Amino acid sequence: MLKLLSNLKKNWISVVIIILILCVQAWADLELPNYTSKIVNIGLQQGGIESSNEDVIKKVEILKQMPETKDLNESIVEQMAIEAVKKDYIDEGKDVNQMQMTYIFIVGLQMLAIAFISMFGGIGMMFLANRVGAHLGKILRDKVFRKVLSFSNKEIREFSTASLITRSTNDISQIQNLIGILFRVVVYSPIIGIGGLIKVLTGTDTSMAWIIGLALTIIVFLVLILFAIAMPKFKKLQDLIDRLNLVTREILSGTPVIRAFNTQKREEDRFDVANKDLMKVNLFVNKAMSIMMPGLMLVMNGITILIIWVGAQNVDAGNLQVGDMMAFIQYTMQIVMSFLMISMISIMLPRASVSAKRINEILDTDPNIKEKNELKQFDDSKKGLVEFRNVSFRYPDADEEILTDINFIAKPGETTAIIGSTGSGKSTVVNLIPRFYDVTRGELLIDGVNIKDVSLKELRSKIGFVPQKGVLFSGTIESNIKYGCKDLDDKEMQRIAKIAQAEEFIENKEDKYKSEISQGGNNVSGGQKQRLSIARAIAINPEILVFDDSFSALDLKTDRALRETLEKEEKGKTVIVVAQRISTIMNANQIVVLEEGKIVGIGTHDELMKSCETYKQIATSQLTEDELNKNGGEE
Repeated sequence: MLKLLSNLKKNWISVVIIILILCVQAWADLELPNYTSKIVNIGLQQGGIESSNEDVIKKVEILKQMPETKDLNESIVEQMAIEAVKKDYIDEGKDVNQMQMTYIFIVGLQMLAIAFISMFGGIGMMFLANRVGAHLGKILRDKVFRKVLSFSNKEIREFSTASLITRSTNDISQIQNLIGILFRVVVYSPIIGIGGLIKVLTGTDTSMAWIIGLALTIIVFLVLILFAIAMPKFKKLQDLIDRLNLVTREILSGTPVIRAFNTQKREEDRFDVANKDLMKVNLFVNKAMSIMMPGLMLVMNGITILIIWVGAQNVDAGNLQVGDMMAFIQYTMQIVMSFLMISMISIMLPRASVSAKRINEILDTDPNIKEKNELKQFDDSKKGLVEFRNVSFRYPDADEEILTDINFIAKPGETTAIIGSTGSGKSTVVNLIPRFYDVTRGELLIDGVNIKDVSLKELRSKIGFVPQKGVLFSGTIESNIKYGCKDLDDKEMQRIAKIAQAEEFIENKEDKYKSEISQGGNNVSGGQKQRLSIARAIAINPEILVFDDSFSALDLKTDRALRETLEKEEKGKTVIVVAQRISTIMNANQIVVLEEGKIVGIGTHDELMKSCETYKQIATSQLTEDELNKNGGEE
């Protein structure tokens, strides 16, 4: 928690102002009971004549010399003196009623001014505290988001997307909401508690101080019980929010499949279980909190009654004035409330601490993929050259290697195709090129340099990567094509769309390139999504184009047209294609055949048909002999 709160140093001026305001507000709140006592004791009971009045002091000295008053309580002697002075004033023709009203009016105005200071201080403090909290939330969201962007696929998989979203929103909101209360607890409550206790011990009858001790003991007992019951539920609450987000995300993203298999009821039940689990824990926590407040109010009201009962006896005995008793009640309530606020923060703090821990887990996680301190430059004489040297790879925490001893070179101006059965490691090979994962053994070189030795930004700027699943962002067709190159002119954008075979369907839309794309590209077909993804990759003018089974949603005619246009318009680039269809890769300069993570053949189509049984089986399972001979002879 303290680590996260260290981010408040950027708002240190606001924090200092908040502390000063809270000190002023605490002073004002501690003064108000004193003024209440003055109005009752002096204004109402003494007719506005204060004990410090010179005439009263003289009368007190005279009365103390009289034998019949020697055994009387000093406060009773003072009251007798005040009554004698009041009688003297009446005899002198002074308007004692006007004196009383003037005193009450002046003290009332002073009390009102102090109350306004307290009110405006509270408003100003809450305004600044909420502003500081909102700024802290912004800083934390920014840090978490930037950290997540630096994560490799390994960290994303470990945390899960649903949990990362919860930590970036709900958990940070818990910290943000704590800030406003935290300032009052850390600064205001101790001042009020200690100040109120000093006022009670120095300004009122100390014989009732035991009542405050009794009140605090009862409150501590109630809070400890509640703390023991509710604390274990807070972490579970955040985990259940993660679970609900995960289920919701899966159901919403998988809606077409759910409808296709008529499993709506099953998914509704799954969501209902996650929702009810969260509801049950929420209800438990809220019930505990709802029991706490009435219980504490019962204690406070009981203490008030006890003070009045004990105070009334002291007033009757002449040991205490009514105003002092009222001030004692107010000071006691302030002390109890300050302690209550500290107790409340002890309930809120555990949940916020759980959230803080979850946020720190993200911020403290070192990305698996990171740059070295000393970086090398690419060798321009080997521009576009991709070399796999004895590359092996296993996923983090996996028992077996996914790839073993991968060796091949993809040259500029040539197309290298990768094919193999499902699970053979094709996509894993191309995911190593932009360092989505790091090789376990061996070396992967681009432009003659090990990719671990260069800047990630420079590395990825050389690669136009089209993932297996096309991903579009909400915006327009234009914004998606220009996603990696904002300065791309419209003429070049249209040329690229033509290469990607996207021009036809774009021109058929009413708004052309300004047509809206919904979140995830849900308002375009799978083939259109792939073509726009291909156009986006070409737009950054990379040295290396990587297509991870990116033609699978295209019909054969579009597939062929795209490859022919790509070969013609993007000469000199290194093209690496992962494909399932033999027809897509038959004319590649080099075909790499994978089986169970190992290379079992490298060569052209004709060479592999003669030398690689795995390739031959894939080819003959997809095409007839005539189609193989016909396509194999075409450029």
